[in-house]
Amino acid sequence: MTRLRTIHVLQGEQVVSRASDVQLVTVLGSCVAACIFDPFQFVGGMNHFLLPPSKDRQDIRHAPVAMERLINRILAAGALRSRLRAKLFGGARMLPGLPDIGLRNAEAALAFLRAERIICEASDLGRDRARRIRFWPTTGRVEVSYIDRVEPLISRERPIPLESTVELF
Repeated sequence: MTRLRTIHVLQGEQVVSRASDVQLVTVLGSCVAACIFDPFQFVGGMNHFLLPPSKDRQDIRHAPVAMERLINRILAAGALRSRLRAKLFGGARMLPGLPDIGLRNAEAALAFLRAERIICEASDLGRDRARRIRFWPTTGRVEVSYIDRVEPLISRERPIPLESTVELF
C-alpha cells in the first residue's frame, strides 16, 4: 500500500501535482480555495487566496491573480483548458458586523470561472464556519470537514509574560 503524502497549501499559495499519492490540504475561514483538475490527464492543483479583486494585478493573495496562476501551472503540467473542472470552498463570514470578505472572495472565484468557461462541479461557499479541505489532484476527489470551534492562540485567563513574543498572521 502506498503511503499518502500530505501537502499543506497556505494562504497565498498554490500547489499542482500529478502524483496519485498526494493530497492537498488547507484550512479556510473567509479565504477561498479553488481545486481545479483535468480528470483525463490526472493533474490538478489547489490555491488559497485571501482577498477579492483589487487594482494590484500582481498580488497572489487576490482572487484573479491566484486563479490565473493556478490554471497556468496546471496547464503547464499537461492539462487541457477545455477539460478543466473546478470545485470551490470557503468564503465564510467569520466575524459578524464586519464587511463580508468571504462573500466577496466566493463571488470573485465564481465570476472568474464563468469568464474562463471552466465548469464548477461542486462548491461549499459561505456560512459562518471554518473548513478543512482535502483534495486529491489527480482524481478531483474532495473531503470537507467543518471546524466547530477555533481555539484562541492566547488564553485570556493567563497573563502573557512581557518577554514572550507572539506572531499573528
